[in-house]
Amino acid sequence: MHTLITNLNALWKVMLAGLILGAGLPLVFAVGVRFWSTGDTVAADGRVAQRNYPALGVAVVCFGLIIAAIVTGILYTAKAFIAAKFGIHLFGQA
Repeated sequence: MHTLITNLNALWKVMLAGLILGAGLPLVFAVGVRFWSTGDTVAADGRVAQRNYPALGVAVVCFGLIIAAIVTGILYTAKAFIAAKFGIHLFGQA
């Protein structure tokens, strides 16, 4: 019974990480694209009639989160290499 509880405890953590990274990041990117597309109102003659700065701000924040997640993932993957070559210990690398 103890093994089952331990496995279920680990399973929900893996499921949560998969939902956040597997579905959450593409969702944040889609929200950023949606807000970016509503950032400018184009007039009939092709000129930008009005800018929606709050929408552009939300889009920039979404894209910033995506870039931060990508950089964090790359650094996490390369943490042992960075520790061995440069002596910089990231993410608690001992």
